[in-house]
Amino acid sequence: MPNIKSAKKRVITSETRRQRNSQDKSALRKTVKKARVAIAENAENKDELVKAASISLDKAASKGLIHKNAAARKKSRLAKSANAADAEN
Repeated sequence: MPNIKSAKKRVITSETRRQRNSQDKSALRKTVKKARVAIAENAENKDELVKAASISLDKAASKGLIHKNAAARKKSRLAKSANAADAEN
């Protein structure tokens, strides 16, 4: 444990942020996975789930959880697979 007051505060703050980031990343992965599963199963609500995943990717990128290009890449791949699933049926 650090001795300096500001260093002690930094340890507490960084731990709080780490936990929050972990929760947010987990929620992001869940929304993206739900969208992927819906696309694979050709569910009726797949468009809504893809839209929700896209929004959560944008929010994660704006918060700095993931890089903006990574968010754009994931959104693009989701949309591409959703469109391909639509084209099949």
